[in-house]
Amino acid sequence: MNTTQNLCKTLLKNPSSIKSKSQAKQLHARILRTIPPSPHLHSTILSIYCNLNLLHDSLLIFNSLPSPQTTLAWKSMIRCYTFHGLFLDSLSFFTRMLASGKYPDHNVFPSVLKSCALMKNSRLGESVHGCIIRLGMDFDLYSCNALMNMYSKFWSLEEGGGRIREPGEIGKCSNSCKLEENVAGIDRNGNLDQMSNITSDKHSKKEKESYYLGSLRKVFEMMHERDIVSWNTVIAGNAQNGMHEEALTMVRKMGKADLKPDSFTLSSVLPIFAEYANLLNGKEIHGYAIRNGYDSDVFIASSLIDMYAKCTRVDDSCRVFYLLPQHDNISWNSVIAGCVQNGMFDEGLKFFRQMLTIAKIKPNHVSFSSIMPACAHLTTLRLGKQLHGYIIRSRFDDNLFIASSLVDMYAKCGNIRTARWIFDRMEQHDMVSWTAMIMGYALHGHANEAISLFQQMETRGVKPNYVAFVAVLTACSHAGLADEARKYFTSMSQDYQIVPGIEHYAAMADLFGRVGRLKEAFEFISNMNIKPTGSVWSTLLSACRVHKNLELAEKVYQNLFTVDPENVGAHVLLSNVYSAAGRWKDAQKLRIAMRDKGLKKKPACSWIEIKNKVHAFVAGDESHPDYDRINDALKVLLEQMEREGYVPDTNEVLHDVDEHQKRYLLCSHSERLAITFGIISTAAGTAIRVTKNLRVCVDCHTATKFISKIVGREIVVRDNSRFHHFRDGRCSCGDFW
Repeated sequence: MNTTQNLCKTLLKNPSSIKSKSQAKQLHARILRTIPPSPHLHSTILSIYCNLNLLHDSLLIFNSLPSPQTTLAWKSMIRCYTFHGLFLDSLSFFTRMLASGKYPDHNVFPSVLKSCALMKNSRLGESVHGCIIRLGMDFDLYSCNALMNMYSKFWSLEEGGGRIREPGEIGKCSNSCKLEENVAGIDRNGNLDQMSNITSDKHSKKEKESYYLGSLRKVFEMMHERDIVSWNTVIAGNAQNGMHEEALTMVRKMGKADLKPDSFTLSSVLPIFAEYANLLNGKEIHGYAIRNGYDSDVFIASSLIDMYAKCTRVDDSCRVFYLLPQHDNISWNSVIAGCVQNGMFDEGLKFFRQMLTIAKIKPNHVSFSSIMPACAHLTTLRLGKQLHGYIIRSRFDDNLFIASSLVDMYAKCGNIRTARWIFDRMEQHDMVSWTAMIMGYALHGHANEAISLFQQMETRGVKPNYVAFVAVLTACSHAGLADEARKYFTSMSQDYQIVPGIEHYAAMADLFGRVGRLKEAFEFISNMNIKPTGSVWSTLLSACRVHKNLELAEKVYQNLFTVDPENVGAHVLLSNVYSAAGRWKDAQKLRIAMRDKGLKKKPACSWIEIKNKVHAFVAGDESHPDYDRINDALKVLLEQMEREGYVPDTNEVLHDVDEHQKRYLLCSHSERLAITFGIISTAAGTAIRVTKNLRVCVDCHTATKFISKIVGREIVVRDNSRFHHFRDGRCSCGDFW
């Protein structure tokens, strides 16, 4: 035997030593020239091509093999098809293998079960399980691990509302409908009756969930041997499906079985502590990860970033991020989402920019879904539009989650028409997109459109959730539709079994307050099924101020003070009620009490974005570099407004000063400064978009209507509860806000 033959045979005994296509082809060519052909030899060459996932070459060799093909040839092709995502072909080869009289070994079933799981075909998967039992492979470690993984995926589908596809829906291949029958036919003694019946449409979602969970546990309990993959599969299955206590119990049992948790175990349990904001246990896992060298693992680090963020420890999230030796998409997305979810929108945008410019990492759909809420809350429409353009260029605009984020962003940035345009272009809508559009209409005062969309959602069979009812009740509140709101509030519990929460009660109380039904609002809050919070009482106290009901305001204040004594807004609101009634001494007492307690009133602030820069103003602000120009423009506008019939409403000035001083104070409100700056800083006809942190006062609302008519522009003002679109001397709210 020559040296070449010896080398070829050595390589054939160790196929994994062949690392590339060129090496495989060189070996193949030498074997054809030097070694007599045999089925076993060709099957070994085929396995080398399959190990390199060279499907085309593998199929050419397989088709050239004489019948019957060897077990090695069959299992190599099945594994290669599964790797390439050709699950139907993989299962077709499996049935052909069984029909040819070749019986699979432990290397075959993991690929077959993976195909069943990823095709979401539960009945076929159960038929394969029956085949495993009949062939006596149900004690094989690798087959059992694959079975547990399959049942975990089926369980996740039911838990997540997904539908398990039936065999006839798998594909257009003529053999697809016969796959299950072929497997079950060969395994007719596998006792599949119970398995086939449980996945039928007759059974409820809960019954199916229980069945898949039971199957996973049964496979695990019957295993004679378990490795770290076995434990991780059942731990991850429990964790991903909300069975958190069970998952943690399995981690403890794994430790008692002398198996140390690995990185996969840790990344499975960390989200549990994140969801429950369990900082102490999360830190323990972090310590374990550091001691065992897992802290540099990107999946562990990303889970730690998420855990600390959910526990409102964003500084710790950032520290974990910075300590990573390398950053990938997952870690960047985690730290961006952590900042945004904790209201640190500017920091989230900073990380996003660094990902693009410094790390040169291309954002994916998760990146955009994470950053869009920052644009929505900061009302940075220009940046939102830039991101939208990037999304279109990256072809992510068809992604359901990103489209929903865009709807929310445009609605919260004041462009409700574009939000609806995106919503209408979506091929399908989930609960997030429906709710985002309904809430968008609510915030813009388009109550009829919001209600119409809510009804359309119901007609299409989409069951409204907790947030959807908050949105439709908010729409009713902003339009004063008390009867409609009552109907939805009742329907929520009676028709959909949703227990009303603080947000629903607050929306109803706000509605009654807006329409002046203050006594009804007080009784409604007093009879709530849950304890009213300070925010609910504050809603009614604000209504008392608007409707100048001093007696009820004092009563509401006492209730509010009982549940939230540190509520600054309560002191300010009652002080304003006293001032409006001319009771200056009582107002002064409240202000002194606030000062003694160290409570500070949040100053009214308005901001506007001009040429990618945000400019902020507070009342009476003279610090802006362009203040002189702003003041001159304000004087000109005031003269034009007075010629149009504007009369300042000095009743809105709750200070004990003379009339001239009151007029000056009105003119220096933050929103007027921002609007005027916008007018002098942008081209004629450009829409002005201003955001304010507090409610727009009556006089500024009136003044802005006059300004919109004089300058011929649309002025969009977002205050702390809704949008006002001023155009041609009118406001979209109809003077009801």
